[in-house]
Amino acid sequence: MGLDLTLCMADWGQLREIPVEDHIQALDEAIWPAGLDYDGYDALGSAEGWVWPPGQDPVWCAEYRFCCTSGSYKPHSRAGDGWDDMRVLVDVPLRDSMDRFLNGLIWDEDPARDPALTGGGGFFPSATDPRRPRLLLVCPPEAAPGKARAWEWAAPRLEQLNGPFAAECEGWAGRPDTFDEFAALLREWGDVVTETARRGWGLIGLS
Repeated sequence: MGLDLTLCMADWGQLREIPVEDHIQALDEAIWPAGLDYDGYDALGSAEGWVWPPGQDPVWCAEYRFCCTSGSYKPHSRAGDGWDDMRVLVDVPLRDSMDRFLNGLIWDEDPARDPALTGGGGFFPSATDPRRPRLLLVCPPEAAPGKARAWEWAAPRLEQLNGPFAAECEGWAGRPDTFDEFAALLREWGDVVTETARRGWGLIGLS
């Protein structure tokens, strides 16, 4: 059974008030609060886009539900691998912007900095079993504005990735099926980092 992805944005200030070893549990409990009735859980479970936990006071986190991935981490992993393959064919200015945007989200410039192994710089518990990661990505608040600016520059130029995608990904197993699907996923990530940066919050991806 493959990994799923629960993507949250959160106020780092609120998390700092909670012991590091309890950060993941606190997010779980905030996203799926106890005491909801059946209709409440049904409505929460079927929502897409930004989902705000009911009754949260103060408001300090939200979950993002991707529209076309059914919660699976596989499309994100495939998109990251696809970018790794095609980036050498992309003009330097666009490649650099995409690198800044995607690094640490769905693509890792330095795999040794995997947050599942490092605990996201000590802000979350490190993995006890790297084969069963609980933490998939961490983007701290100070990194989000740079990603949002990189996306703002790259977004109007996405069509320039069509040729590199066709050369390195189209028809290959383990890569995104079509360029349109790849671009749609990038646009959702662009919306995510833009809103996260606007709030001054950070991102956490849990499995």
